[in-house]
Amino acid sequence: MTLPLDQYPQLLAKKSAKLTALLAPFSAPTPDVFASEPSHFRLRAEFRIWHEQGDLFHIMFDPQTKQRYRVDQFPIASQLINRMMTALLARLRGNELLSHKLFQVDYLSTLSGQIAVSLLYHKRLTEAWIEQAQKLKAALIAEGFDVRIIGRATKQKISLDQDYVEEVLTVDGRDYRYRQVENSFTQPNGKMNIQMLQWARACTANSEGDLLELYCGNGNFSIALASQFRQVLATEISKSSVESAQYNIAVNRIDNLRIVRMSAEEFTQALNGVRAFNRLKGIDLSAYRCNTIFVDPPRAGLDQATLNMVQGYERILYISCNPHTLADNLAQLCQTHRIERCALFDQFPYTEHIESGVWLVKK
Repeated sequence: MTLPLDQYPQLLAKKSAKLTALLAPFSAPTPDVFASEPSHFRLRAEFRIWHEQGDLFHIMFDPQTKQRYRVDQFPIASQLINRMMTALLARLRGNELLSHKLFQVDYLSTLSGQIAVSLLYHKRLTEAWIEQAQKLKAALIAEGFDVRIIGRATKQKISLDQDYVEEVLTVDGRDYRYRQVENSFTQPNGKMNIQMLQWARACTANSEGDLLELYCGNGNFSIALASQFRQVLATEISKSSVESAQYNIAVNRIDNLRIVRMSAEEFTQALNGVRAFNRLKGIDLSAYRCNTIFVDPPRAGLDQATLNMVQGYERILYISCNPHTLADNLAQLCQTHRIERCALFDQFPYTEHIESGVWLVKK
């Protein structure tokens, strides 16, 4: 697999022009454009494993032809993933127990040098598998890898020690530590994530009052934004993400941030008095003066009830993974707010995907 490195500036300019056109009806300023590293920018990768004549190798499928192709090196993935791809298969070849009915390998790497390798099987994992996996891990450590090994099969998950890596991101001169659990959402482009966090902090500089965040994940944004506000209240529905967020709050010594395990829709119902939730017991919502709200919704954008609720805040920080649903939401938000700043974050070079940010202030 080769990358059209020489085309990257033109591809990024094309994305910038598309985002500018989508935001033009809302009198948006020129977007800040954050370019990615042109190669080795992706910290996650998943590959199917193909078995052929006693050998095995990574494969992917062409999205147009659906034909499989062999992948020995993957230049969009981190250097660490590429080194591990080679080292792992060298250890799996000839090991009947570890390679038998192995159909997929997932890699999760970090800028901090840790990597998790998840081996997915069409068979039950036994004590004998654990013994061989421990030998595999020891061999990879001896080669210099700071690695975690996880085995997964139907209704089975075996972590030899832990199922997470710990990332360190330096944001505006401060190091933030984040626990990232395998098979959970994390930002795929680590250096672009730092740019996003710094841009969000720049937008919210000199803020007064409190921040409400919806869809907070493992606390990626809320932890970095906490020092900008008196208090932060954040919501997230995923149990594993909430557990990671609680750990990340503690390890970063953040004392003004609280996470509630609720969906954005549920929290909107709670704020509007539609329903009472046991998960909010002990939390006095009236103690928060949230005049800023941060949203990072899924590709579908904000649902109508949440959109109506968001519109009531003085300032809105909106990170979007789909510029079309962002534009749909802005058609309503810009009736009451103006766009002060906007940005393009090239999380996924060489694709059509556009990650963007908009900072809105009430008119």
